[in-house]
Parts: sequence; C-alpha cells; structure tokens
Amino acid sequence: MSDLTGELIDGRYQLLRQVANGGMATIYEAIDTLLDRKVAVKLLRPHLVNDATLAERFRREAIACAGITHQNIVAVYDCIEHNGQQAVIMQYVKGKSLRELLDKQKRLGPKLTIHIGMSIAAALDEAHDKNFIHRDVKPGNILLTPEGRVLLTDFGIAKAM
Repeated sequence: MSDLTGELIDGRYQLLRQVANGGMATIYEAIDTLLDRKVAVKLLRPHLVNDATLAERFRREAIACAGITHQNIVAVYDCIEHNGQQAVIMQYVKGKSLRELLDKQKRLGPKLTIHIGMSIAAALDEAHDKNFIHRDVKPGNILLTPEGRVLLTDFGIAKAM
C-alpha cells in the first residue's frame, strides 16, 4: 500500500503520518479538520477491498466499538469509505502497545501488571455488557498512555453474543 501521508480523506481527515501497519489495515495519525482534533484513521488495505468477508469484518469492528463507551476502550467516531477502501476513524491514543513495552522491558512489575489486568477486565466487562466478545485480546491490542491509561483496541474479530 502506498503511503497516503498528506492526503485529505472524506474532505475532513488530514493524514499526518503512518503509526502502524497490520495485516488488514494501515493506521495513520490524522487531524479531523472539522473538529480540530487528533484522530487515528484505520484504512483497510487496498488488496482486501474486494474480499467481502474482510470488508464486512472491518465495518463490523466500527459498529461494535461505536456502541461501546468506556475509559478503557478506544472510541470509534466514524466509518467512511475512501476510494473504495473502508476506513474507521478512532480516538488517537498517544503511547505504545503492551507488545512494544514487553519487547523492550521483557518483564513488568506487579503494580503495572495488576493495573493492566484490571483495566482490560473492565473493558471486557463493558464489551460483554454490550453483548460483544472481543476474541483477540493480546499485547498488540492493548495500548498504554504516558499518563498510565490502558485501552483495549481492535475489535476486528469481535462476535455479537
């Protein structure tokens, strides 16, 4: 996928830089020019556009997350299409994934481990209350902010109960 940094998508979201690449999507830090706030734009990879199952899964993630409001779950603001590609507009989280932290530190202290565990348990409890099962809880889908917030992201394979 070519780098779309600098592009304005949906007449509203200015892509500033790539922040992550996954198997299904590329995530950009962006500015919502209408509301003047940072957002994350998760753009489905072009070669997956014609895969109806994956495109639906991607769209379903946005719907699942949009219905859940919780301090430990990344907020979803919008779901759009750009040049035939689905895009999910989400809360921008400054920080790093638990995977990145574990790769650097190898081991976490007990206080941090408990804090992360309690935060993710609270996020999953809220998702379950909204009748969703995440099904992909892993260090790469847990984000940590410099202020100590812990957020669960990537409901791409969530399943409605």
